[in-house]
Amino acid sequence: MEDSVEVILQHKSCKLSDHTQEKPLVTAASGALLVGVYGLWSLFALPGFRKVPICLKVPYLPSCRTQTQNVMKLLHGRAGCLADLGSGDGRLTDLSKYNNVTVFLAPGVMEVLGRKLEKELPDEARVIACRFPFPDWTPTATEGEGQDQTWAYDMNAIRKLSTQATMR
Repeated sequence: MEDSVEVILQHKSCKLSDHTQEKPLVTAASGALLVGVYGLWSLFALPGFRKVPICLKVPYLPSCRTQTQNVMKLLHGRAGCLADLGSGDGRLTDLSKYNNVTVFLAPGVMEVLGRKLEKELPDEARVIACRFPFPDWTPTATEGEGQDQTWAYDMNAIRKLSTQATMR
């Protein structure tokens, strides 16, 4: 029994390869474009999908050295445990034992996370937000600017402002 592909290629009326011979430049350009798109996707999008569950819809964005230095400035001299939110797989536990929390998450989750932090963190806790501030909170201090900006929020000040807002 002959190989079916070999039979098709030997058949004189079959012209499978003629179309690619007509416009080799278009074929090459299309192939290069697809390789380029895949290359960009694998460099920028794929790493984020591998490190974060897709259901969270929060991409992986590494922090730069300047941003890390800004966080350290805002945490300078503070004691207690540190929770780094945005560096794991999205599972949150009871945060009441943490006095320092760093947050590097997308804007879409900041409001919901803010409510959780207000409920669970102790009054002496400080929250540092990287790149995206909490929409309803007033920062106690900030460092940097642009994409490297970080915001510090002291929970006692947040609760005091929240209480004043509800009394009005």
